[in-house]
Amino acid sequence: MSSDVRSLPLGSRVVVRWRLDAPDPISGATLTDAVGTLLTVDDARVTVETARGTVDIPLERVTAAKEVPPKPARRGAAHLAVSVDDLQRVMAPSWGAVDREQVGDWLLRASAGFTQRGNSVVPVGDPGLPLARAVERVERWYAARGLPAKFALAGPQGFDPADDRLGALLTDRGYTVGSLTLNLTASTVTVAAADPGGPNVTTTPALTTAWLDAYRMTRATVPEVTETVLTGSPRQVFGQITPGGGLSQQLGLRAADAAGTTPIALARLASASGWAGLGAVWTDPAYRGRGLAAHLTAHLAGEAAREGIHLMHLQVEHDNLGAIRLYHRLGFATHSSYAYLTQPDEPQP
Repeated sequence: MSSDVRSLPLGSRVVVRWRLDAPDPISGATLTDAVGTLLTVDDARVTVETARGTVDIPLERVTAAKEVPPKPARRGAAHLAVSVDDLQRVMAPSWGAVDREQVGDWLLRASAGFTQRGNSVVPVGDPGLPLARAVERVERWYAARGLPAKFALAGPQGFDPADDRLGALLTDRGYTVGSLTLNLTASTVTVAAADPGGPNVTTTPALTTAWLDAYRMTRATVPEVTETVLTGSPRQVFGQITPGGGLSQQLGLRAADAAGTTPIALARLASASGWAGLGAVWTDPAYRGRGLAAHLTAHLAGEAAREGIHLMHLQVEHDNLGAIRLYHRLGFATHSSYAYLTQPDEPQP
């Protein structure tokens, strides 16, 4: 626990460690922790709303601070005990966006159409407006950016968006339902322990040209926008496996690739809200079936665990059975799901 409390987002759940005026008369402790919602930070003081009330801490006495996961909503493994809504909040900052705005508690994201996550609403909490008016405001916001409104509506695995109050309103307005996605969660320690082994993995906090060039082979990108999205989390790490280093025989590399520097496997891990979010996992088609994705995922999980991050999430489309089997073997379990509801080309009156 060593983050600068001034770098933590207001409204996040945190633990702040600080020095007491004098040793505790019973335990003799000189330090204590405040766990709760970070309300304010300035040059003099830190305010945390805890279960026992508001704690006002002189900034000079703070020795360490970090974000922590939301409170468990149910019994069970920590990665499954978080509520559906809280997991949506946890996942949101793990993927960047060029433009963000709040409508009440709802988070609006726009990124010139690059990825659905970067161009959709996280409609969790109270929008601060009657539901129909909130949707109309969202539609105007996206229209001003030349985009259709898109909502990432979450629920239990297999839920029907039409059974949700917001989902029913959107479908009545002609929104289409698509891209059914599963949220998988796991313990970072469990995933790291399932590492099948493999070639050397390199990681860097910076987005390199080689990583980005390989990523461009996986999907259509938008110059400058893609870079902003990929580097738009509070913290991210880019992992890759690259040819060379005597790995030709181990991987069965093509002669032309053996001395190359272009990655043959990629992954990105973003840290926020006390969780690590995995994304952008890709293996060159010529080298699939060799366990590179599993090895890379486990390696990144191990790095997160060593940094004190114990929970991990990822998103995978519900019909990507190969990827789901891979992640289940690594220790992930299905937590919940979401679907994208997209505004029709001709908005309803």
